[in-house]
Amino acid sequence: MKYKEYKAIIEYDEDDRLFFGRVINIRDIIVFDGLSVDELEQAFQKVIEQYLADCQSFHKAPEIPNSNLFKPRR
Repeated sequence: MKYKEYKAIIEYDEDDRLFFGRVINIRDIIVFDGLSVDELEQAFQKVIEQYLADCQSFHKAPEIPNSNLFKPRR
């Protein structure tokens, strides 16, 4: 899943019947979840917008994704 320049990996929890995602390629930890794909996509966009707003309010530059930080397992 991608939004702006950020990418996330998505997993599904069968027990909780919940999708959850984690933004990759940055050191900051950003996670989100949803019960449907649409809800998950909205949550992803919302958490990225909140991350960018938080960075601005703390006068911190948001991390720019770096593909060398994380390589998903295959």
